[in-house]
Amino acid sequence: MHVALSTPTPGQLGALVADLSSWQHDGLPIQLHPGDLGWYWRFGSTALARALRVWTTENRIVAIGLLDEAALIRMAIAPAAGHDAELALAVLSDLEDPAQGIFDANKVVVEARFGTAFRSLLHAHGWGDGEALTPLVRDLNDSIEGSDLRVEIVGSEHVDDRVAVQRAAFNRSTFTADLWGEMSQSPAYRQARCLVGYDDQDNAVAAATVWSAGPGRPGLLEPMGVHRDHRGHGYGTAITVAAAAALRSIGASSALVATPSSNHSAVATYASAGFHLMPEVTDFVLTR
Repeated sequence: MHVALSTPTPGQLGALVADLSSWQHDGLPIQLHPGDLGWYWRFGSTALARALRVWTTENRIVAIGLLDEAALIRMAIAPAAGHDAELALAVLSDLEDPAQGIFDANKVVVEARFGTAFRSLLHAHGWGDGEALTPLVRDLNDSIEGSDLRVEIVGSEHVDDRVAVQRAAFNRSTFTADLWGEMSQSPAYRQARCLVGYDDQDNAVAAATVWSAGPGRPGLLEPMGVHRDHRGHGYGTAITVAAAAALRSIGASSALVATPSSNHSAVATYASAGFHLMPEVTDFVLTR
């Protein structure tokens, strides 16, 4: 079996989103989601295309990797190829081959939560355990409780508040209205929603973005944050519940999120919003 590695063009991104969406199934481990591509799309289609690596066989996409950082690639493997040893070896060979130029660091990380053959091969090649992550899921078949938080879907009239909360929730955030505009015009955002929550004084206190993979498939909550000046009032739980409701309204079967296990407050917030903890997972790390 010949496995080819390529970097897509911006014009191919829509088809990649569609393929990645079709790989999302309830009951499988959380892996790279079209929402991850959608959130990265804020930097533009050219930047996203440069950050992607695609593995194909017989003109069929079988694996996708997103270089979220110079030393981190987040992987997705087609469900039908999860036990494919030849594919696993081809992908790992490309990742470890300096000539492919995938990584630009001495310590590199692979996020691979699905693919028995690939994960086993990483361990066999000396890749160790990295950061521990806690995946969480909420079934959306049942009705969702309301909250006292007023939540608005972001359009042109709420973009500034969405940006302000993002920057106040994450210290290193570079989010801007222009980046939101770029993201909101992407194919991935056609099945997404940005939400902003307001307290009883009309302060924008929390925000989240949700991404559907299509009706009957798991949706992703990424990112979610609470304004640093308004923490400790339950707004994180409230906006997370609202995010789950938004995903349910656009047909998602479940809501997914993953957070570092060391972030105890985030794990507690998602749990209080009705998300159930799944078995902890770790990234794979190699020092070259």
